[in-house]
Amino acid sequence: MKKIVWLILAFTIMACATSGQSHSDYQQRRWQEAKIPHYRFELRIVCYCPFRGRMPLRIEVLDGQVVSMKDAHGGIITKADVHSEYFERHATIDRLFSILQTHQSGKADRVTVKFHPVYGFPERINIDRIKGAADDELGFIVSGFERLP
Repeated sequence: MKKIVWLILAFTIMACATSGQSHSDYQQRRWQEAKIPHYRFELRIVCYCPFRGRMPLRIEVLDGQVVSMKDAHGGIITKADVHSEYFERHATIDRLFSILQTHQSGKADRVTVKFHPVYGFPERINIDRIKGAADDELGFIVSGFERLP
C-alpha cells in the first residue's frame, strides 16, 4: 500500500512540475490546429534597443514565411536593413512560440505570457533574463492580428 501512495505522489509532483510548460504547449497546439497559413499582425518588440522608434512592425506571413515587413513609418524592411536579421528572428507566430519555449526552459529568471483567447498564439510575452538586472528585459506584443485569404 505504501508503494502505491508513493507512486501516486510521484506522478502528482511530476504533473505539477510541468504544468507551466504544458499550458504553453496546449496553446501552441491550439494555434497549430487553427491551421492559419496566411496572416498579418503588428509586432512591437519592447527592449532597450536602438530601433524602438520603428515599432510596431507590420508583418505578413504566408506558409510560415515572411512575405512583407514594414516599420511604423511605412518603411519596407529588406535584407539590407541593419536590423532585418533581428526582426526576422521574431517575425512569425511560430518563431514567437520558439522564443517562448527557449526562455521558459531555463534561459530566463521570469517569463510571463498572455495568449490569444481564440487562436492561442502569444499576444504578450515578457522576459526578465536576469532578476534584479537593469535593461535586460525583453517583451513582445502582438496586436492587429488578421487572418488572410
